[in-house]
Amino acid sequence: MTDLVALTRLCPPPGQGMGIRWSTIEADLGMPLPRDYKQLADRYGPGTFNDYIHLFHPHGVTEFVNLTGPVPGRIRAQLRKDRDQGTHPVPHDPEQLFACGSTDNGEYLFWITDPATDPGRWRIAVNEARGPRWFAHDGTLTAFLVQVLTGQFQVPQFPRSILDAPARFTPSRPTLWKPEPPSGIQPVDTAAIRAWARANGYAVPLRGRIPPEVREAWERANRP
Repeated sequence: MTDLVALTRLCPPPGQGMGIRWSTIEADLGMPLPRDYKQLADRYGPGTFNDYIHLFHPHGVTEFVNLTGPVPGRIRAQLRKDRDQGTHPVPHDPEQLFACGSTDNGEYLFWITDPATDPGRWRIAVNEARGPRWFAHDGTLTAFLVQVLTGQFQVPQFPRSILDAPARFTPSRPTLWKPEPPSGIQPVDTAAIRAWARANGYAVPLRGRIPPEVREAWERANRP
């Protein structure tokens, strides 16, 4: 049984496949992609496993979960800065780390892109959202998902509660546009929102637009 078959039995996909033009995606990225990931992304589409693990996808509904968007590059730049400044130890060469997913707690999943020309041998790494720990998995992204969702191993950074309910996949839907608040409302310190979000387990980007659901949660928690 292949890892993809095991995953689809564990978490039935929502549709029949997307027919993604991978040659175009790989040309945009300037690198090949693992065969297992291409099958996985084509079969499932963008979405979340167990309401916790968000896979980056060529058709991600926001820039924060789009494989070809700006986030993987931003994360790599931050890792490079962390290593150079000694902020957090980075056990892998940042130039060989490419972000392929994230979690609700703020961790990121990476491909360790070594060797660069043989993506079938790439391993998976997971960092800690607010600390120095890293975890490495010697296998494909699909195998990683199967083993995490069946409890075959525990990623130290992940909460055990992700296995409290049966394994499931939830497709992502585009966020509806909402009008900007009236200009009379005072601007909010976005740094304060990011600090509150991280303290309360929300994943927020280091820079750029704060996801609407995080902003709404902050507003609910800080209503007079």
